Amino acid sequence: MAISQKRNKDRVYLDFITQVRQSIQRSRYQAARLVNKELLLLHLKIGSLLNERVDSEGWGTMVIRRISSDIQRAFPGIKGFSARNLFYMLLLYREYAPQLVQTVSALIDKPAAGKEKKSKKQLVQAVSALVPEKKFAAAFFNVGFSHHMVILSKCKSPEERIFYMTKTAEQQWSYRILDHHIDAKLFRKQGKLQSNFRKILPAKIQQQAIDAFRDEYLLDFINVHDTDNENVLEQKIVGNLRKFLLSLGNEFAFVGNQYRLVVDEEDFFIDLLFYHRKLRCLVAFELKTGKFKPEYTGKMNFYLSALDDLVRMPHENPSIGIILCKEKSKTIVEYAFRDTYKPIGVATVKYTKELPGKWKGFLPGPDALKKLMN
Repeated sequence: MAISQKRNKDRVYLDFITQVRQSIQRSRYQAARLVNKELLLLHLKIGSLLNERVDSEGWGTMVIRRISSDIQRAFPGIKGFSARNLFYMLLLYREYAPQLVQTVSALIDKPAAGKEKKSKKQLVQAVSALVPEKKFAAAFFNVGFSHHMVILSKCKSPEERIFYMTKTAEQQWSYRILDHHIDAKLFRKQGKLQSNFRKILPAKIQQQAIDAFRDEYLLDFINVHDTDNENVLEQKIVGNLRKFLLSLGNEFAFVGNQYRLVVDEEDFFIDLLFYHRKLRCLVAFELKTGKFKPEYTGKMNFYLSALDDLVRMPHENPSIGIILCKEKSKTIVEYAFRDTYKPIGVATVKYTKELPGKWKGFLPGPDALKKLMN
């Protein structure tokens, strides 16, 4: 057999295997979606049954615990029907059934007329105005029950819940990643980065770039001390690179740290360099442990000029620079941007989650803890 014929047969075989693999992957994904939808319909149905009895019979915690035990006894080894989960099924029905009533009408009865509170009607109207029913249903059924539990427990407004549902479906977040983004207040922080993007970037990617970054990043996965300098901070981020990438978003790909640029035989080093797949551009991060200073923009402007001339590919968009610092003055940042001609944003970082209000008065602050340790 001629070599060319053998290569052609090998190519045909590899193409066939690729098609089969893709078909299997699509089928598994569709099967998982169908299973998830059926489970959510079941949870909504159980929630509707509980809702009827809670209203008519006054059932409370003790009865729901008994229901959980009886389900476990009837189906030994079954998971997902703890008393806690049953409470969430009830909450799932009460919060979302009105938006899904046409989609699941075959399985879930509509709420009895006149029993809906005014506040509930207002919530439904707000959700309906924000997202058409079909779009809401698509987002709802693409999110697992564990994700819904996190969203229900941590998000109060309809807009915020829909935002995280949609993001979870689009980005395929695990519930732990979802939990991190909620703690990082992505709903409020995304698209709020202080930048000069609208003035500098091409119109076609301005909004995408604005949406790709946030005003504050939660890096609660690293332990940072007041005495740490930028090099130590960088090493801690690189040591937790996977978590840092998750905090940035799944469109970012890591290029390198201390990325070397040679300009006129002199070496310059960018703290962290990434590539954003959707924006199709390089993104340089400079890390600062203190307050923002105006001279940081000049340095970043230089890095971006060098990246665009020496590293950027012809088909790629202009490189973007993000300066991460502990705190900033918006007025000083605005003045620093005034005569800058490269796309730069300034964001702050936070290293710890906020304590719930009820605990703030009971736990000592950082200064008090230092005294106790000493």
